[in-house]
Amino acid sequence: MRGDLAAMIGAHARGGRIAWIGLRPERRGEVTSVDRARIGPEGLEGDHGRPGKRAVTLIQAEHLPVIAALAGREATYPLLRRNIAVSGLNLLALRKATIRVGSALLRIEGPCAPCSRMEEALGPGGFNAVRGHGGWCASVVEPAAVAVGDEVRPG
Repeated sequence: MRGDLAAMIGAHARGGRIAWIGLRPERRGEVTSVDRARIGPEGLEGDHGRPGKRAVTLIQAEHLPVIAALAGREATYPLLRRNIAVSGLNLLALRKATIRVGSALLRIEGPCAPCSRMEEALGPGGFNAVRGHGGWCASVVEPAAVAVGDEVRPG
């Protein structure tokens, strides 16, 4: 039975795609949407992010409608302040695994908890609307350029 579980955990219906890329040039600054970026050893170049286990933040594109429903208002990628939105591939299923994001290789380290800014961005209850849907933090294993539309798959 254990072999069947391992096979199921390792199987994915399909790869995903980069739906959006955002850079935060400074803390609390506006998020800039870009078509392409370079993931360097410490994270996205041009982003103020943190090196190490939180070098790149990812969010599941399919979670935006859920967050919007829970917040009672539109949720957009820039409002949620993550670096990369991925569609078509369940990021939760890849926790502690490596993923190819375009040509870059990232390791999904753990959940990216919402911050108090979600109350500002989404209004009262915004923090709780994002809980469980706030995305994932990743470290950089192999730097490379990425672009909207690039494939995302288990690495």
